[in-house]
Amino acid sequence: MVGTSRGSTRSRASKSSTENSPIRKPNQMLRRDKTRDRSLIRIFSVNIKFLLGFGIIAFAISLFFINSLIKPMEKPQKPRVITPLPAPKLMDLPMFQGDHRESLYWGTYRPQVYFGVRARTPQSLVAGLMWLGVKNGRYFMRHVCQDSDELKQYGWTSHNGRDYGHQFLIEQTMTLTTHFLKSKDRGSGYGGDWAVRIGVQSDESMSDEEMLNTAHLFFYVADESGKGLTLGSGVSDIHGDSILASGSRSDIGNWQLHLFSEDVSGVHYSGFKTPHIHNLSDVVQANLAVQARKFGHLLLSDLSDDSPNILVFQISARIPLKADIVLLSGTSARDSRVEERASRLKGTSLTSLLSEKQNEFDNKFKKSFSLSDELGLDPVTVGKAALGNMLGGIGYFFGQSKISLPSTSTLNAGDNSVLYWPAELYTAVPSRPFFPRGFLWDEGFHQLLIWRWDIYISLDIIGHWLDLMNIDGWIPRELILGAEALSKVPEEFVLQHPTNGNPPTLFLTLRDLISKLKKEKFAATEARDISVFLDRAFVRLEAWFKWFNTTQAGKERGSYYWHGRDTSTTRELNPKTLSSGLDDYPRASHPNGDERHVDLRCWMHLAADSMHSIAELLKMDKDIQQEYSLTAKLLSDFEVLNQMHLDAANGAYCDYGNHTEKVQLTWKIVETDPKRELLRQVLEKPVLQLVPHLGYVSLFPFILRLIPPDSWILESQLEFISNRSILWTDFGLRSLSKTSSMYMKRNTEHDPPYWRGPIWIPLNYLIVSSLHHYSQEPGPYRERAKTIYNELRSNLIRNIVGNYRRTGYLWEQYDQKKGKGKGARLFTGWTATVLLIMAEAYPEV
Repeated sequence: MVGTSRGSTRSRASKSSTENSPIRKPNQMLRRDKTRDRSLIRIFSVNIKFLLGFGIIAFAISLFFINSLIKPMEKPQKPRVITPLPAPKLMDLPMFQGDHRESLYWGTYRPQVYFGVRARTPQSLVAGLMWLGVKNGRYFMRHVCQDSDELKQYGWTSHNGRDYGHQFLIEQTMTLTTHFLKSKDRGSGYGGDWAVRIGVQSDESMSDEEMLNTAHLFFYVADESGKGLTLGSGVSDIHGDSILASGSRSDIGNWQLHLFSEDVSGVHYSGFKTPHIHNLSDVVQANLAVQARKFGHLLLSDLSDDSPNILVFQISARIPLKADIVLLSGTSARDSRVEERASRLKGTSLTSLLSEKQNEFDNKFKKSFSLSDELGLDPVTVGKAALGNMLGGIGYFFGQSKISLPSTSTLNAGDNSVLYWPAELYTAVPSRPFFPRGFLWDEGFHQLLIWRWDIYISLDIIGHWLDLMNIDGWIPRELILGAEALSKVPEEFVLQHPTNGNPPTLFLTLRDLISKLKKEKFAATEARDISVFLDRAFVRLEAWFKWFNTTQAGKERGSYYWHGRDTSTTRELNPKTLSSGLDDYPRASHPNGDERHVDLRCWMHLAADSMHSIAELLKMDKDIQQEYSLTAKLLSDFEVLNQMHLDAANGAYCDYGNHTEKVQLTWKIVETDPKRELLRQVLEKPVLQLVPHLGYVSLFPFILRLIPPDSWILESQLEFISNRSILWTDFGLRSLSKTSSMYMKRNTEHDPPYWRGPIWIPLNYLIVSSLHHYSQEPGPYRERAKTIYNELRSNLIRNIVGNYRRTGYLWEQYDQKKGKGKGARLFTGWTATVLLIMAEAYPEV
């Protein structure tokens, strides 16, 4: 079952039916009497041939027309790449229906905006918050999370993923807070009710200037289906009637949106009829601009399109300001108890409910992660923010991915793409401002944290991802579903390539769950549901494994390489390997089918071992168990691993491929377009060899614990980790050794080094995990592993917590020289695994 190069899918052509017929020579043909008159015979022969030919053609035409009448024209066959895997969906399992489904119906599932609410349904009622920020004496609209807004800090400090969250948004001149709460009360419709409390405080050092002491908030509600909304009478008398808007939907019944505030004297509004919700902030700004030009004030027009599907309400008041906004569902029911339910979700009652939920969060956090008192208070604060932002950043998306077609395809003339089937995705996201969408390889790290908090949310997310698998067993590596998600993605990254994979990190989580099941760490109901989930998931996991095992296989048995590298690039110093997740980490200089990637081989071992463990847990057929057991054993064979990837001279594991170190970027004049460009120059012919770059990839056999605890190679690995000239820094392990020729080198004129030196937390987490493992294993290097483990763990925690204290954010990566946060900020995807490092909660691999 271990991967080998995929052979041709065509079988060898069968032999022609005339292949064994005797070949006649002209001399062997008997001649007839030349004197015989055969003119009549020739004429008769011609007529017979003509009549036969005519008859055959007429018969064929008749058959064609008869067939056309009887059989309708067949539709063009759907490409395999957009054909779903014909297997029962995980999201159809009973555990994801009923109370579970309803309990997760509403949520802060719009991670791309500073605050937004929607339901887990394709055409949802959505709501959100905008406000006017002040900078250098000018107003700027805030709505979509983006670094250019230059907020000092924002993010969820607490969020339980279900019905409660608390967020700070610190502006240049004021601080906003949002509290979110859901309530399922008697009389409410499907999914229950929800409330958001918005608070605004000013910086005490601010002057009495009107601009700095007045808050302009814009709360909106929109129906994605385009259904019209009704304006409430509360817009003209907010203290006489609290209803801002109302409407009706098939999912939640009649609904009402209420505003309660003692600080607000009036509300202005605008209504819009448009299907484009993703650019709503532009629409609102245009409305305000017209009003400013006409009347000299920043107030919405108090006008509406006919039957608007979007209503925006402007709440302007002096700071400090507090407002409670409540959505009630099922308001037309006989026992809807509208006033009682609304009263419960405002004022002192809401304050009490929010306090209860915060206490529940704090207590559950303490129980789930058991952080040592030795860490102090700051790490606990950062840990809660890491978890809160992870859960508060979970999103719901619906749409169709854009998939590339093979160059030989004739399906879409003039277009090299096709749309995936319409699909939904419930997922955590890496970063709200930069990457507010699903990434397959990030998600495995996300779930290592989420399952420890809420196993059912975790299984729900994993199930959504696996249900996106096509008939070949492929899952898109990046999911860009819907207009809001698409608006944040550069065009060149939209297209997904079905030949390319992504690390199957979901197996990290699944393997961990299996281990905890065997150790009876779950309640009986949870254990049963996890087993049911794994049983339903097995056919999809098997298809996924087989896709990797065939499409990513190398030439040698048991070898693998990431497909998708550019073999003809003229601009990249080293062709990127985006499918590996490590982007510009240096591989063989000249990509081809001879490559062997050590990290992918290790991922395949994890996958095979996980599949064997699942089959064993579920007591599946012995043949299935043995199939994956043998594959896992071969991929963990230490001798074979060393033969393929070990540089015996220094005990390092390396990729293998067609490589030369003599490659550089050189400025050249391009003749076709006279300008200077930084182009790749190869100064030496590449040869097949081990690729001499030490870094994260070199440690994958260590990460997956394939090295025996008494092997001298383990000692070498520990040396690489702890050597300051190679990977060690006081802030964590750098991604590439200082000794590498690619260390901190640009890959193109416009691509600075990414995985060529900076410190990345998810790989540090895996390395710390394995150090912890080897520090528990009997052997000559146990104490050395323990020492390195303690120091590395301490360095990582100290640096991440220090950066958070200084900047208010968790970062995408950290500088290897000074430890400063780099790249995307509010990167509370896999950087949140720092909480697991604090808790010493490591995956079983």
